[in-house]
Amino acid sequence: MQRILVLNSKGGCGKTTLASNLASYYAGKGCVTVLLDYDSQASSMRWLSLRDAERPAIHGIAAYQRRRDVTRAFQMRLPVEAERVIMDVPAGVTGLALVEYVQRVDTILVPVLPSPIDIHAAAHFIQDLLLIGKIRSAGVRLAVVANRVRENTLIFKDLERFLATLKLPLVATLRDSQNYIRAAEQGLGVHELEKTRTAADQERWAPLVAWLDVVDPLPSNNATSAQLANVVPIGVSGQ
Repeated sequence: MQRILVLNSKGGCGKTTLASNLASYYAGKGCVTVLLDYDSQASSMRWLSLRDAERPAIHGIAAYQRRRDVTRAFQMRLPVEAERVIMDVPAGVTGLALVEYVQRVDTILVPVLPSPIDIHAAAHFIQDLLLIGKIRSAGVRLAVVANRVRENTLIFKDLERFLATLKLPLVATLRDSQNYIRAAEQGLGVHELEKTRTAADQERWAPLVAWLDVVDPLPSNNATSAQLANVVPIGVSGQ
């Protein structure tokens, strides 16, 4: 199982777009995939509610909710065969809450928009991850995904220089594309849309999934969606 945390201190950077498209990609590859939504805005769960039942299954957990009819441990159970767990976390997480999230995961992806405000906010947030979260000492992999990118711009070059100073990998540059909006309206990812229209967007995901799968490659014999009925506790307290 690989647990992937998608977060940034600043809202509007495309966290849910990244999380939902990762979930749909892995589900399409036959992985037993879990999407955990810790954000009270419930964007990931709303996206999942639009998904057609005939599409590859994604096990969704509304982690932001505090249900009274079941225990927290029961609510947060994961499928026994879960291979990819993707966590969509709200903006503004700091301090002990940040440390708690870091301790639960293997990989952290920070989506960043190529704008002066976003780069400045990302600088402080990544510093918190490295110092407070103690990412490197915990053995958690950290990378940045540039979102809504127009590459032939000076501000994108500024983003590249900023990441180079931190010695962090920029593992993907996702285009500023209407295809993400079209996909989201149907509970889909860009990999599930017609390839003739989304080939350029799909190509941008190849370096990201390759980087993610270096440590934990996709298994050759993936579990079926029917196995989602078998679950185990995730063992987290949530928010």
